[in-house]
Amino acid sequence: MTTAPYLIEPLVIPAAADSADFLAVGELCDALTLETWGNLDRSATPAARLQGWRDNAYRTVRLFFVRQEGRVVGSSWIRCDAQENLRCALVHVQVLNEFTGRGIGRTLLKHAEALVHAEGRTILQSFTEHPADFDADAPGLVRPATGTGALPAVARGVRFALKAGYRLEQVERFSVLNVPAYAGGWDALEREALAKAGEEYELLSWTDRCPDEHAEQLAVLMSRMSTDAPSGELSYDAERWDTARVRHVEDTWKRAGMVSLVAAARHRGSGELAAYSVLQLTASKPWLADQDDTLVAASHRGHRLGMLVKLLNIRRLRSGYPAVERVVTFNAAENDHMLAINVSLGFRPAGYDGEWQRVVAA
Repeated sequence: MTTAPYLIEPLVIPAAADSADFLAVGELCDALTLETWGNLDRSATPAARLQGWRDNAYRTVRLFFVRQEGRVVGSSWIRCDAQENLRCALVHVQVLNEFTGRGIGRTLLKHAEALVHAEGRTILQSFTEHPADFDADAPGLVRPATGTGALPAVARGVRFALKAGYRLEQVERFSVLNVPAYAGGWDALEREALAKAGEEYELLSWTDRCPDEHAEQLAVLMSRMSTDAPSGELSYDAERWDTARVRHVEDTWKRAGMVSLVAAARHRGSGELAAYSVLQLTASKPWLADQDDTLVAASHRGHRLGMLVKLLNIRRLRSGYPAVERVVTFNAAENDHMLAINVSLGFRPAGYDGEWQRVVAA
């Protein structure tokens, strides 16, 4: 039996975010975010990590790390859905810049792939992160199967993924809204959208917990995020959501220290929720908000509902959380309609994420 060149240690998730190993892996995550982005906007808080790294009824997570010179310098994590996508596993490996080129990343990846293969997971997915500091029209780019978006072939993450046999299936745009710069620019957009929606729809909003009378309809919309949002050639099953799953994710957000602002549009005639959008904040990052899921049901598109629910949340953000300076969000590069809404609202590209996939034999 060949001995691994590095000791790979499992991370035991503690009851509270206070164990030495948990904090050390979190410090690694922060350091890697700073290396890539120059700020901690995209880095999770300890409370969010504690929830995101813990198993629940809908998925399992395993984390591992490597120490060198007395510090944690690389890590891997494996996430497997428990109710859908039973052939898939999300695998991610990261190593500090100064420790690259030593085979740490390759060792972590082979270890993770062996574990998921032993569980019968044959579709391996991963992602890479890239600031918008390259020319998207220049030569030497890698393009996904969708044909939309590109990543620089010279980027370390791209080279690592390609060498490991992964294929780029989709590019997501990471965008940032400078809130003060656009605070007065939304009135005309709102008037136009309201005129388009007419009297057929009413706008609703809540914080953290969906009212009981709308929870079942919200579950329907959340399930459609897995089928209606563009996913390129990535393998995803349709998710099954019910009220219990909605309550689970709401409780998870709350335990992670997040405040969740939700805006929705309701069709008056049918009583259906036609659209929703989620905006999240945390007290430890008072300058930042994250625009999460936004969806308009296919049967209700063409009424500017996406614009209306996003604007409603931004208005709530401005009035209730005036310290917020930036809002971040992600969209598939081929999602022209939602990208157009975000650009109109003032979002500008800040980077791109590569979504990768590898199919292996059972």
